[in-house]
Amino acid sequence: MCTFVALQKLPPLITCTSFCDRHDLLSVCRLCCLCGTSIISNPSNMCVSCIRSQVDITAPIQKQVTVLWCKECNRYLQPPKNWVRAELESKELLTFCVKRIKGLQKVKLVDAGFIWTEPHSRRLKTKLTVQSEVFNGAILQQTFVVEYVVETHMCPDCSRAAANPNTWTAVVQVRQHTEHKRTFMFLEQVILKYNAASTCINIKDIHEGVDFFFSKRSHAQRFLDFLHGVVPLRYRTDKQLVSHNEQNATYNYKYTFSVEIVPICKDDLIFLPSKISSSMGHLGPLVLCTRAMNTLHFMEPNTLRTTQVEAPVFWRAPYRALLNSRHLVEYMILDIETTGQTAAQGKLELADAQVARVADLGSNDTTYHVRTHLGHLLNPGDTALGYDLTRANFVDDELENFLQKGNTLPDVVLVRKSYEERRRKRHVKGQGRSWKLKRMAMDSEDTMQLKKGQQAQADRRQQDLERFMQELEEDPEMRSRVALYKDPAHNPAAAQQQADAMTDGYDDEDDLPEIPLDELLDDMNALQLEGGPPGAPGNDDDDEDMEE
Repeated sequence: MCTFVALQKLPPLITCTSFCDRHDLLSVCRLCCLCGTSIISNPSNMCVSCIRSQVDITAPIQKQVTVLWCKECNRYLQPPKNWVRAELESKELLTFCVKRIKGLQKVKLVDAGFIWTEPHSRRLKTKLTVQSEVFNGAILQQTFVVEYVVETHMCPDCSRAAANPNTWTAVVQVRQHTEHKRTFMFLEQVILKYNAASTCINIKDIHEGVDFFFSKRSHAQRFLDFLHGVVPLRYRTDKQLVSHNEQNATYNYKYTFSVEIVPICKDDLIFLPSKISSSMGHLGPLVLCTRAMNTLHFMEPNTLRTTQVEAPVFWRAPYRALLNSRHLVEYMILDIETTGQTAAQGKLELADAQVARVADLGSNDTTYHVRTHLGHLLNPGDTALGYDLTRANFVDDELENFLQKGNTLPDVVLVRKSYEERRRKRHVKGQGRSWKLKRMAMDSEDTMQLKKGQQAQADRRQQDLERFMQELEEDPEMRSRVALYKDPAHNPAAAQQQADAMTDGYDDEDDLPEIPLDELLDDMNALQLEGGPPGAPGNDDDDEDMEE
């Protein structure tokens, strides 16, 4: 029910009881010009009831509004073509509703709020309080209700996805020419953490890469900018004419962004060309890649010298890895002595070690003397993974020129400490990981291939995933860039009880890298929360993919 309050400009009330004061009080009293009721003088010379019967300041204001709502993505249409996301009875939805009312600019809005309605009624009601000037400066305040009829209507993004998921405008084709896909596994976790693929309509996992499909070119460009800050890459852009309109001279294109990631990964052994080595202060030429983020980090294991290589510098004179992580061999540390030289704030320490291949133990007495950067981690009796250069075959012109000049290569290059035996024992005891990773929904091309060789490819994928999870456990800096979640299926009490029952004698698993519980997040999917995250499709005013 509407209520009216007349705000009148009145002089201060007189409380004196003298004759003069009573005369002044009578002088400010008037009779209503319509009904004759005695009222205090006001500019309209009418009582509140008469003003209410004569004036309705809400008459030009729209009382019923129709809004369009997409039930697939829970967004409302903000004319002409912007779709905004808003939850029920939220500030965003109230602002959206108030802006849709026509004629509200003629009055002053004082208050606004929602009136509760049944969720299934497809109705929204807002209670508004407005003020306006009437009759010679008198201000009238009035409260009224506006009803919104919610009609379902698919937004263009959801309509396109429902009609044909393959209808795309731009595609980002990410490739890396390596023997494994651990780089894409890391890239996938970073994308999930920052929700960078929220505008992507389809993701396809193919050989040596992943394709990301978008409905708008601007979405693909924004995703490409995100990739620049995660991995070192280069790209090129192509477009193909799909259709055009000769009458208004508009053209419809499909855009392709071909992205190539640097073919260098963590733990790769690289032989730097002579010109590249000279430009880096004669580093190497045999170096290890210790980190491959948006820049490449190289280290010379014999001197602990390090350098960083930006993607544009690498692509001016590209080179490939001499050996990768699939060629690693396990070695037993027979003896080790540190030299006292450290680097990277004590994270690296130079040492001289005597090692032997684990596969050769018991069959021959071949040992190797190596200089390694793992002096802070290795002890006699430990195992380490490294490259055996005495049995490797190389096809590299720069390396052949290097050896023809009388230079030599070390027999072994140790890369990292090995925890395989400790992990195997823990697996036998039934102690699994207390954390898990989320995965993106992808369409794999494996379904279109023949069954022959699929099992071998699946095994390699599983090995790459296991190695990637081990890297997360061993590298805190890499771990800080992804989101790890608690595994609800993990029971630490039962696992510990089973491990204690199977432990016999000395337990050497204390130094096995683990992820602290305070770094793990709760999986919010278990709470069954609705609504999309910030940055979902349609929250931006994007340009159309049309050119004239």
